[in-house]
Amino acid sequence: LRGFGGALNATPVVAPINMIEGEFYGLYNSLPQEIGAAQIANPLAQVEGRRYTQLNRNLQFNPNMYVEFDFFNNFTFRSNFFVNYASGFGRGYQPIFNIYIPETNTQALADGQALTSVSQFENRIIEFQQNQLLTYKNKFGSHDLTLMAGFETISLDNNSMSGSAKGGLSNPLGQIPNNPRFWYLNSDFVDSTTKTLNTGQSKRRNVSYFGRALYSFKNKYLLNASLRRDGSSALAPGNRFDTFWAVGGAWEVTKESFMENVTFLNYLKVKGSYGDLGNQNSFYNYFGYPVYVEGGTGVFNGNLYPAFIKEFEEATDLKWEHLKSYEFGFESSMLNRRLSLDAAYYNKQTQDLLNRVDGNPDYFLNAGSIEAKGFEFTAGWKDRIAENFTYYINGNLTTTKTEVLKTLNDGYIGYFGSSIYQQGSPIGSFYGYQVEGIYQSYADILGHPASTIGDVAPGDFKYRDINGDGKISADDRTIIGDPTPDFTYGFSLGGDYKGWFLSADFYGVYGNEVYRSWGNGSSFAPFNYREERMDRWTGPGTSNWEPRSYTGSGYNALPSDYMIEDGSFFRIRNVQAGYNFNKDLISGLKLQALKLYVNVQNLKTWDHVNSFTPEFGGSAVEYGYNGSGYPNPRIASVGINATF
Repeated sequence: LRGFGGALNATPVVAPINMIEGEFYGLYNSLPQEIGAAQIANPLAQVEGRRYTQLNRNLQFNPNMYVEFDFFNNFTFRSNFFVNYASGFGRGYQPIFNIYIPETNTQALADGQALTSVSQFENRIIEFQQNQLLTYKNKFGSHDLTLMAGFETISLDNNSMSGSAKGGLSNPLGQIPNNPRFWYLNSDFVDSTTKTLNTGQSKRRNVSYFGRALYSFKNKYLLNASLRRDGSSALAPGNRFDTFWAVGGAWEVTKESFMENVTFLNYLKVKGSYGDLGNQNSFYNYFGYPVYVEGGTGVFNGNLYPAFIKEFEEATDLKWEHLKSYEFGFESSMLNRRLSLDAAYYNKQTQDLLNRVDGNPDYFLNAGSIEAKGFEFTAGWKDRIAENFTYYINGNLTTTKTEVLKTLNDGYIGYFGSSIYQQGSPIGSFYGYQVEGIYQSYADILGHPASTIGDVAPGDFKYRDINGDGKISADDRTIIGDPTPDFTYGFSLGGDYKGWFLSADFYGVYGNEVYRSWGNGSSFAPFNYREERMDRWTGPGTSNWEPRSYTGSGYNALPSDYMIEDGSFFRIRNVQAGYNFNKDLISGLKLQALKLYVNVQNLKTWDHVNSFTPEFGGSAVEYGYNGSGYPNPRIASVGINATF
């Protein structure tokens, strides 16, 4: 990923290397000052000049074991033990080298960096989990009963260390060499006064007691219930334990006598469930023990000293989040089990959200609730046309609607980048101004509500006066997009003919918006903009959507629907073709099965965004930001599966 952002923004008309009469003189060119040299380094120099200067290694060890035995005919006891050990460590080196400045025919240090430097890091995770399960199973005539009780503990330890140091110009040995044997903080080439070291440690402990019951009558009336008591060391003393439960039921209608003459319907189950689950995964492990950080200064005897304040207020009443959800629907198959149809409605409400609130100092509390609801549909068809030809097609569709039901208190609004968190709005909604055109002249500016959010000139955005107060202010911001799709969908199809097979998998989303946070042409220096910026405003009547190419005020960079893009896309996710050899053909090779195949992932994506990928992550309240993204690779592979 090194240099990708610079490569995206760097003007491609500039030669990356210094060439004189077709000969490379060993230097990389700086970009001209007029087109962004102050903000963008030569991306090729960043890659080539720092090639092979980072040595990382990751180790992971996951042993597990269990002991299980039966007793008294109906009882089973199982003891499980799991360990996850993960360690990542590495060393890095920052070299120094010159670049060529075409405007002045001189050389300069790349990034202005005159000293070499080294860095080291190590991150280690040790997780130990054990659970003890006692299960009772029995059948009484038409009744089937399974009871389970258990106890579980999880211990998670995190340790991290990172440090850096620079070489010194006064060191008689000179700069740190570009040789891995010297990339250590205790190297003789390091200036000891420049060493920095950061460490971090945390522990988290969880304990759970739980039980579950499964009951069926005549194998057509089904009931399940669970109850658990969970404790977490991350929450406040006194609130570390909480109780959660769930219950579900189902009725297999096709086993009833009144369904005997319904021949086209082979299977129908009606089902529903309700549950209250917990979440304690949050931003911190020690809410009751804040560290102290610099928060000001004080003067004593004429000397200036740093003042320290608590990083946050102790959270004395922080408790578990509760996820309360219900679902109901049906499962079915018909037409001699060739056609299957399933549908369900779900509703999930997360209550008592764990929040970190900005303050002086910051504080934590449980407040607010959010909701996600929608429908899930799946359908499938499989059939055999002839003895040697079978095929199938499966599809699914899920709708989603989100809403913030409550916040910290009435009227509270949280801003996260260009996203807003407020009651009644979808989660992570984009928030900004609506663009209704471009100012074409100063007369146009005078005829529009006056701006109080920045100086404007012809070629700048004309924002809409949403509240009608006769001026453009921060109060005119409104919801400009929802990053959650209206629905996601997918389908797969395949067939098999005399051992030859073909399968394909497709996936798509529809109805979401993404916020384009790059290439908008409103930076303080001219970069390599998106192609659409070719149609920018250059004079009256030239454009009513693309603003002028450069402004130092940042007015056109304010969040607006100009940055909103349609996030819908459709992707051919996977295609595989191959041949399964007949057992008679491979019997002489002492093989049970042999398959040859060709597989392609991410074959093609159709989308509407200015990016290399239409999918973008983020946090729970700030997501769907198009920062250009890294290209999603297309992967082709050829394989052989042999079973002996």
